[in-house]
Amino acid sequence: MSKSVFLQLASLAVTLFLFMPAIAQNESVVTLSGNAYITSGQTAYIDEGQCAIRNWNEKETVISFYFRAKNSGKMNIALQAKGNSCIEVSLLGKKRKVKLESDTLSRVELGVFKVKKPGYIKMDIRGVKINNGSDFGSIAAVFVGGDATPIACVSPDFSTHFGRRGPSVHLGYILPNEDIEWFYNEVVVPEDGDIPSSYYMACGFGEGYFGIQNNSPQKRRVLFSVWSPYQTDNAAEIPDSLRITLVKKGDGVTVKDFGNEGSGGQSYMHYEWKAGERCRFLMGVRPDGNGSTVYTAYFFDNAKGKWSLVASFRRPKITTWYTNAYSFLENFNPIMGYINRKAYYGNQWARTTDGRWIPITKARFTCDTTGRQEMRLDYTGGRDGDDFFLSMGGFFDEYMTFGTYFDRKGNTTEAPDIDFSTLE
Repeated sequence: MSKSVFLQLASLAVTLFLFMPAIAQNESVVTLSGNAYITSGQTAYIDEGQCAIRNWNEKETVISFYFRAKNSGKMNIALQAKGNSCIEVSLLGKKRKVKLESDTLSRVELGVFKVKKPGYIKMDIRGVKINNGSDFGSIAAVFVGGDATPIACVSPDFSTHFGRRGPSVHLGYILPNEDIEWFYNEVVVPEDGDIPSSYYMACGFGEGYFGIQNNSPQKRRVLFSVWSPYQTDNAAEIPDSLRITLVKKGDGVTVKDFGNEGSGGQSYMHYEWKAGERCRFLMGVRPDGNGSTVYTAYFFDNAKGKWSLVASFRRPKITTWYTNAYSFLENFNPIMGYINRKAYYGNQWARTTDGRWIPITKARFTCDTTGRQEMRLDYTGGRDGDDFFLSMGGFFDEYMTFGTYFDRKGNTTEAPDIDFSTLE
């Protein structure tokens, strides 16, 4: 655990301690910092470290809490809130106006609601009238009890950063038991799954990853990274002998070190890939004969109709061919974790060291700790037509069992038509 995450959890624990005595027996606590988002409005924001809403002074602001009921039945709801205002709470088809009349966190009962079936519940809160002061106040938590409990939500002792990001989901491809030099994959991001702060990773390998990102409404990237064999989150600590070194890069490609999730060499180029368009990726892994391995990534430029070199990196202290082929889908911005993302992955092929293409038709679904510990259960994957798919975020009700295998039925006879002699 990083120092910043530790301090964040410690601060949150102190805040929760102040109102823990208000929790009734058999109740669950749904904290603001781990389970709520500003889903409408411009000025308000959630202070994760202090478990508080800041600048809540617009009626247009909507604070949305999400939690999953594991049973149907009656559900008792209360807020832990402060302020001098009137607010409106909406959930399960009901709206209730509530008065806040305290300058300190106090328990505010909302009453009993009926849960018809297990699944995610969205509770929207908006301000109606400020009676005293400059804002509507703040809400630290929601208390949930009754027959419809227990619930699933991001618990106070789990990382709010990763809980709010949502579960990352993966496809692990089953490679043939041969030496593989190249892995080919195609990705389609549908329009309704094309969300800022998303990474649609296509060609993962044992030492890194390669895919496309929607970084913002104005910026899209092709991103390729290789981890250093030196274990650290701070790239500056890596000894020169264990650094990832650049062999070559394509035109317009930026190369730099990266950290905070391991560390190593990173390359990216700005490319306006389009939702609904099939993006093609080619990733190569080859030992250099001197105790290191070279990793080379190509992206097919649909506009120009040709393969473009992203970069080629050398990783020391390893001799390997392509291993652990995988794809993943993730959101990397905690404030965007309530929005659904989806991508299709199809037509996977592996090329052996003697030049034979072999179709890859089987993949295994997995998710990260956020999903495995049931902090979030809005994740799934499977087969859709000729492609595999991954979906996460958005608080949908159905989820896929960890470790499920899928078989695609797409193209298995027409190998990628790539003239390797023309590649840069």
